[in-house]
Amino acid sequence: MSRQDDKRINRRNFLKTAGLVGVGSVITAAKVKAADANGPNVPAAQPTIQKVPKRKLGKTGVEVPVLSLGLGRPGEPAVLRQSLDWGVNYWDTSLAAGNGTSERSIGEFIAKNPELRKDIFLVTKENKSKTPDDLEKCLQTSLKQLNTNCIDLYFGVYMVNDMVRFTDDIKKWAEDAKKRGVIKHFGFTTHQNMPQCLMAASKLDWIDAIMTSYNFRLSQDKQMQDAIDACNKAGIGLIAMKTQAMRQRGPNTDPNAVAAEAEADRKMLAHFLEKGFTEGQAKIKAVMDDQRFSSVCSAMTSTTMLMSNIAVAHDKTKLAAEDMDVLKQYAQATCSGYCAGCAHICEPVALGVPVGDIMRALMYHDSYGDIAHAKAVFAEIPADVKQRLLSVDYSAAEHVCPNRMQIGKLIADAAAKLA
Repeated sequence: MSRQDDKRINRRNFLKTAGLVGVGSVITAAKVKAADANGPNVPAAQPTIQKVPKRKLGKTGVEVPVLSLGLGRPGEPAVLRQSLDWGVNYWDTSLAAGNGTSERSIGEFIAKNPELRKDIFLVTKENKSKTPDDLEKCLQTSLKQLNTNCIDLYFGVYMVNDMVRFTDDIKKWAEDAKKRGVIKHFGFTTHQNMPQCLMAASKLDWIDAIMTSYNFRLSQDKQMQDAIDACNKAGIGLIAMKTQAMRQRGPNTDPNAVAAEAEADRKMLAHFLEKGFTEGQAKIKAVMDDQRFSSVCSAMTSTTMLMSNIAVAHDKTKLAAEDMDVLKQYAQATCSGYCAGCAHICEPVALGVPVGDIMRALMYHDSYGDIAHAKAVFAEIPADVKQRLLSVDYSAAEHVCPNRMQIGKLIADAAAKLA
């Protein structure tokens, strides 16, 4: 066996252990061995795990871990503590997450461990602000719930799909908030029309960081690549989210289509397991290998999930061209179940129906299993729009959809599940 083969197998074993066995088993085994060797009265040797690598967050000069902790739900104290021990100190939450329970869980952790606040790069977001006064109220609520006097990175324009909200008043508010010391850096998040929003932001001089949907599917889009390059050149720090590229599956009744997607899933999974990666690890690594991104934000609700993703952050072997080709082929084979967030294409011909928001809600329901969040997103659709969801002809929207999604069936499915 060659040294290269031996190295590949060792890496595969490490990644599979981290991804499939879980950190609890690994650490427990290490402690038991130490106790047996040293005797019952000798303290067990504590296993150590190297902290995850860091990258600079654009022009801010701040270094953040390449893996960040997404907290869309209340954070478990054990996960929060362990993430800090392993260097995942970028914590991302929002005012709206879990109706405030996510921020409050972090605030409770900080209250019990005030000495650790300095080690956390704390990130949160506003909710539905239309004016600087609204934005200030959101910030003050977040500061109180998080039990802190300063947010390290404040996404003060949340869920951007155009640049209408980037007014001089918002810019002045951001500059003032920095002077007052209540935020250190300012940016926005975007789930829809990402290339357009990123490109426009690259021409502004007051955006420090952007959190954007990005994954192996969206990486195929040239406009997206150009926009990322522009932001990178402008010194804007980029955080990737939705890296798993989950699908809006819907009621597909075509047996041939179902079989084709199942075969595509099988091939992709088999390829990366042979390489030593789980499916989720491979998808994260495809983005993490892109040096233009400062960090990949992932929802990790257990130490097992945390360890699985940390293993990817430590692995220095880049995905090969053949691996990226597998992901590209998989993206093409399963694209009809994925909304790429290009709402500017379909919504103008969808008669006022917010197709992008409905697809996002359906994704949370079908792929993430987060029914509460899915229903919350769907509930924000105006009542008069909901009443006519099933009577709208979506054929024009389906015709222009780059991914050939069956928008009408998917919206009917969302209405049945989420209304």
